Formats: sequence, C-alpha cells, structure tokens
Amino acid sequence: MTETKKFARAVKSASRLRLALCGPTGAGKTFSSLAIAVELGQRVAVIDTERGSAAKYADRFAFDVLELEHHSPDDYREAIAAAAGEGYDVLVIDSLSHAWMGKGGALEMVDAEAARSKNNSFGAWRNVTPKHVRLLDAITAAPMHVLATMRTKTEWLQEEVDGKKRIRKIGTVPIQREGIEFEFDVVGDMEPENNRLTITKTRCVELSGCMFEHPGRELAATLKQWLAGTETPYGRAVAAIQGAATHEELNVAAELAKACPARERDRLKPLFAARRDALAAKETP
Repeated sequence: MTETKKFARAVKSASRLRLALCGPTGAGKTFSSLAIAVELGQRVAVIDTERGSAAKYADRFAFDVLELEHHSPDDYREAIAAAAGEGYDVLVIDSLSHAWMGKGGALEMVDAEAARSKNNSFGAWRNVTPKHVRLLDAITAAPMHVLATMRTKTEWLQEEVDGKKRIRKIGTVPIQREGIEFEFDVVGDMEPENNRLTITKTRCVELSGCMFEHPGRELAATLKQWLAGTETPYGRAVAAIQGAATHEELNVAAELAKACPARERDRLKPLFAARRDALAAKETP
C-alpha cells in the first residue's frame, strides 16, 4: 500500500538569500556584492576567480577570500563546502561565469572530453552536465546567503540624447548555462555607466521593478526583512552547527537536528561533518 499524501498549511520560514548580479566588465558587480554582503551578515567569505579583484576593496569591507585558479564545477563545490564548514554567514561567488567559461570550466571540460573520447560535444555533455547540476545544487543548499556575480555578453547601443548621438555599453545575457537565473531568488542587471542595478527577476514582491543607484544598505535592508520568517527547527539547527566552537556544542546542535524531518536532517549531515572536521583541524598541533 502506498503512503497517503497529505497537504499541510504553508509556513514562511526564515530563509537564505540567493542573489545574482549580472553585468558587463566595469559595471560594479564585485563592489556591489560586497556592499550588500556585509549588511546581510557579520562573517563574509568570497570565492574570487577574478585574479584578486575582490581584495582591492579590503580597505572598504571586512571579508575572507579564497582565490580560485581552477574553475571546474567541482572546485567551486569544494570551496562552497569549505565556506559552510567554517560557518560563514554570507558567501560571495565572484564570478560564477568562470564555472562555465573559465580555466577548467564546463566548456573546457566538454572540449577535453570530446577530444579524449573522439566523440562529439553532445556526447561529452552527458558527463559534464551532472557536474554542473551538482554545483547549482550546492549553491541552493548552502546554509548561508549566497551572492553570485555573472559577466554578461557586451553589446554597444547607439542612442540619441539631447539631439546628440552617443554609444553606450550594455550587457545582455549572463555568461553561464541558459536558464541559470531560475536558480536565484533575486536577479539584477547592472549598468556600467552609473552602477545602477535594475531588478529583473525576484521572488520578493517589494523589489519588483526596482532600481538602485550604487546598491548596498538599502537593498540589503529590504532583503533582510523579506528573508525573515517563522523560526523553524531546521533554522535553529543550522545556526547551532555554524556557531559551534567546541565538539560539545556540536553535539548539542546534533540533538537539535533530531527535531527536523528526515529530508532536512539529510541536508544537515554535510554541514555537520564539515564543521566537525574544521574543529578537529583546529585541535591538531
């Protein structure tokens, strides 16, 4: 006999943000992501694939950085897991585009697989696509806010202003797999001329159609209010695991996790293991 399916009243639980900032080079994606991140949490980590660009703002914002030189989806996943294990509140991925077109990224992996197997690229994608999907799963399941920047393809637009023609640089689609926007709660396009962020996709109705000049504190305040919700056992367990400074405190967090449904306990297991390993590493002389 199959189990009877039952519906329950939906509850808006406190949640973690998934935000994507898209734009061409020079649009202010890195600075803006940091300006938002420091308002969302106290401990901010940055995965930097832009050759140290984030560190140029270390005098303006407090954050820890990991410079990623190889850009396979697995490298990104390992970096996300490391940030989760260290209990960061916010993770900035700058930039997610390199997981697609960077050194060792998905496109290079497909070319290498096709050359190795003497197959066409369609056959190579069968091996690469699951790795990319697992990266997206890692982003959506991460127990912290995740802000990702993505480069866009650049086009030049001729327009007339006050009777004079001028050329303006604009970004079009993100350099990533088609449909990547659906993985994020909020997506915005940034303009390089004035660092203006236009919200193009959002689950937060208060942000629908909004624009922000030099996005930062104002946008973060709206997001924090929207992300707040009814406290849940899962949320308490995540906070306890991330905040555990000793194995005893981690054991207390494990007891809290027992109050969660089986599916949520499965999501907590890798977070618990990463925190346990991080505490063990600190104890090793």
